[in-house]
Amino acid sequence: MNASTSRPAQPIQLYRHVVSGHAHRVQLMLSLLDLPFDMVEVDLLAKAHKSPEFLALNAFGQLPVIQDGDVTLADSNAILVYLATRYAAPGAWLPGDALGAAQVQRWLSVAAGQIAFGPAVARVIQLFQLPTDPSDAIHRANQLFAVMDTHLRPSGYLVGSTPTIADIACYSYIAHAPEGNVSLQPYPQLRAWLARIEALPGFVPMAQNRIGLAE
Repeated sequence: MNASTSRPAQPIQLYRHVVSGHAHRVQLMLSLLDLPFDMVEVDLLAKAHKSPEFLALNAFGQLPVIQDGDVTLADSNAILVYLATRYAAPGAWLPGDALGAAQVQRWLSVAAGQIAFGPAVARVIQLFQLPTDPSDAIHRANQLFAVMDTHLRPSGYLVGSTPTIADIACYSYIAHAPEGNVSLQPYPQLRAWLARIEALPGFVPMAQNRIGLAE
């Protein structure tokens, strides 16, 4: 699973924050591919992601960003596509056929949609103690988890019978959904899927409840 077809000439730089699930999915992919990388901590509380230096890397002022030689790339899902296409064996993490690629894209859209506005938002509200009612986010999370729990029954992964970047894109915020008061107990297939991801060679976890601290 972690064999790559090429290696970067120098370690990839990953700009991230320790509690960002978007950044963790990139860290996880880099580790699963056994690629050399260095993590550059960006202090969100100090608004370092809005500094002129960081905005030169990503004009949207969002994490994560990678620098791979002369390539600078933002957006976690775009980075997953880049890493799988450039460094993984063909078809290993991103199917080469039209239907498989489309099915992966569907789940990348879920990661940017239902996951981002469901379990991710519920978690942010709790971690940063925001004065926001989390009930809508928790409801969206449970609706999504019910769908995923049924979807995962036949194959165990989101697309096909082996892990793809779809699984990596969706993993982090779902694994940490309990931090946003979203229980995983009603969803046995979802919990089994999380365990399968966590058993992959090269898996690295995301830190829990550590605002503004380096790992």
